Amino acid sequence: MRQAIGDVLALAIAAAVSPFPIIGVVLILVTRRARVNGPLYLAGWIAGLAVLGALGLTVVSAIGASNDGSPSTAANGLQVGLGAALLVLAIRQWSKRSKPGEEPTMPKWMSAVEDFSPRQAATTGFVLSAVNPKNLILTLAAATTIAATNIPGSDQVMAFVVYGLIATIGVATPIGIYFALGERSQPILENVKIWLAHNNAAIMAVIFLVIGAKILGQGVAG
Repeated sequence: MRQAIGDVLALAIAAAVSPFPIIGVVLILVTRRARVNGPLYLAGWIAGLAVLGALGLTVVSAIGASNDGSPSTAANGLQVGLGAALLVLAIRQWSKRSKPGEEPTMPKWMSAVEDFSPRQAATTGFVLSAVNPKNLILTLAAATTIAATNIPGSDQVMAFVVYGLIATIGVATPIGIYFALGERSQPILENVKIWLAHNNAAIMAVIFLVIGAKILGQGVAG
């Protein structure tokens, strides 16, 4: 199990530092419903990871991810595809980076955060963890990597739980700051939001390039 955890550590960190989910929770934490919507957003995020992880492990195991402890041909092919997808995303992210002095373009849903109901907050967290293409690829890559180690099913679940816990740090940290500091957290969260908004494309481009090349190389090497 330790090998599986080590293999998905970089993927978990990439999911944890993905800027848009963090910006989303920061925006929620400066609204009048922050105390309710913040934790529900986090709950939705965790639920999304759990659902996607369960589906990923089940499907990848069903197609035969391991061949006597080594990745199978199917697993290698899936890793090549996921690695290539991350490299494509890296190119797209780099092309979208903000030029000096230019205001970044934010998703339209972020302008509606102020009026989010508790259900909308939870749904947004779920979508960003389970449906958002960037996180979808990272989590499926993690599930494939774990399943390919051929460890028992219970150990696979535990390895994915560790992945999920690390991947949740980025979203959970602003909520922890908010509840620990109260109103004093607002300047800190605002500065985090601004910095991430201006640098999210460059951050993710570099992360996707490095991890995409790693996964692609693993798939090709078999």
